[in-house]
This record gives sequence, C-alpha cells and structure tokens, in this order.
Amino acid sequence: MIKDKHEDPIEHIRKDIEAAERKVTSEIDPGIRGVVVAAGVLVLLLSFTLPHTGSASGWDVLVGNDVALGESIALPSRIFVWLALVFGVVVGALALVTRRWTLAWLALAGTAVASVFGMLAIWSRQTLSPGDPGAGPGIGLVLGWITVMVLTFHWIKVVWTRTSVQLAAEQARREQTAEAERRSIWGDDNN
Repeated sequence: MIKDKHEDPIEHIRKDIEAAERKVTSEIDPGIRGVVVAAGVLVLLLSFTLPHTGSASGWDVLVGNDVALGESIALPSRIFVWLALVFGVVVGALALVTRRWTLAWLALAGTAVASVFGMLAIWSRQTLSPGDPGAGPGIGLVLGWITVMVLTFHWIKVVWTRTSVQLAAEQARREQTAEAERRSIWGDDNN
C-alpha cells in the first residue's frame, strides 16, 4: 500500500492516538491485587496436594486414578478441580504475566463457574454417605473452594477497575470526537 504524501499530519496523530488507546484499553493493571491473585494461585496449587476426600488428593481427582475411584469421587468434584486448574491457575497466571484484559475476564468467568462447582462438590461429598466420616469433604476441597471464591472476587476488581491511563485515553477520545463534531457542524475544516 502506497502512503499518501499529502496525508494530514493531524490525521496521522489521530491514528496514533487510536492505536495507543486500543493498546491501553486491552491491558490490565492489577496493582497490589496482582500479588493477592498470585498468592491465591499458589494456595490453589497447594490445595491440590491436600486430601479432597478420604485419601484422594486433588491431583488424584484431577487424573481420576484408582485412589479417586476408590473414594467414589462425583462429577462435580472432577469438574471443580479441572476448572480450578485451568481458570484459577493457568489462565490466571497467564493474565497476570501478559496483563491482557481478555485473559483476566476469562479467569474471572472460569473461577466464578468453578465456585459454583466447588459448592456442588462439597455438597455432594456431604450427602454421599453421612454416616461415614471419611466420605465428607477434605481440607483440600474446602481450601480450594474458598481460594477460588477469593480469586473470583479479586478478578472482578481487576477487570472492572479502570487505570488512570485508560481514563485519560477515554477523555482525550471524547474531546477529540467533540472537536471533530464541532468542526463538521460549523464547517471549520481549516483549523
């Protein structure tokens, strides 16, 4: 594509501002919440090593090995550990490292769904066999569920918090649009 020699310098600046605004609005700045989320990811990984029920750890539930099968792990528990691993750990860590708003939004949505399945997993362990003390939810399952809820809360704050750079870019965009509208209404294209 051949660039027009007579391109308006203001148009060139406007395009640069638009490109910068798109870049800024697609990024997050978690601030201190990033540290809390990173700690939550580590606690979530720790919860996989602890018993989720009986002698089955979160890793056993995740892979569905003989230990997990011996404990009669229900579907909500399996779904919960997978959602917690994928969205709480992997997508959450990627969102923190890349600072991409889309990944933060996915982490938020995934951990919110995981929170529901964590509740169902705990409920299913409590109703499975009330007389058997080993059948209830283990410390790993409860810790994982609480951690996923904490991560959901913090991802909500990260996703919905606008940075000062984003707000300034939006304000500059509004001013630029208002000026362009004023020029088009009054026919003042020379200024």
